[in-house]
Amino acid sequence: MKLHEVHGMNIQAERVLESIIESLSKMEYVKSSEIPNIDLYMDQVLTFMNGHLEDAKRYENDKIMTKTMINNYAKNDLLPPPNKKKYSKEHLMVLTFIYYFKGILSIKDIETLLCPITERYFHTDNALDITRIYDEVCAHDKERTKILQDDIQALFQASSETFSDVTGDDKEFLQFFSLICMLSLDVYVKKMLIEKLIDLVPPNKDNKKK
Repeated sequence: MKLHEVHGMNIQAERVLESIIESLSKMEYVKSSEIPNIDLYMDQVLTFMNGHLEDAKRYENDKIMTKTMINNYAKNDLLPPPNKKKYSKEHLMVLTFIYYFKGILSIKDIETLLCPITERYFHTDNALDITRIYDEVCAHDKERTKILQDDIQALFQASSETFSDVTGDDKEFLQFFSLICMLSLDVYVKKMLIEKLIDLVPPNKDNKKK
């Protein structure tokens, strides 16, 4: 890519920033009340997941979830097996967790994190079940929205102040590069923290036997 081809890149980045911040203010997680209380076949699960998480797609043709993915999640013990090829409301909640985790964590880490949850709280008669956990966790996502908006705006402002001694297309591209680096560092540190915290989870006895 030639430098003259990136002219206006920061303006585009600012528009993307504004769009993301606006999306954050409107972002709604899949509420448990929106998930059908009846068991669903695979095709119905895919229709629901791909429909409700459509806004998370990067490209129009992207698939949020496929039959192969779901089968692999069950095979790798991330998802409890279906009952007579039908998936319950709790299955869909676990699939939602998996979808968001898989963008930053390995399959092994997701298994380490989710197995204790599904083993203790999946299809239980206790008040503390998957639905309660799902609702409790997701409810706090809204509280993070304003903080995320402020963080993103602060990083964008900081990047726009870099390379003040450079002029022209070079300055525009380097400021754009600075923004990517700052966002990447933020993601890297949080990912590293998540992985270190997951390492504190006691090993699953069944997994040790494997």
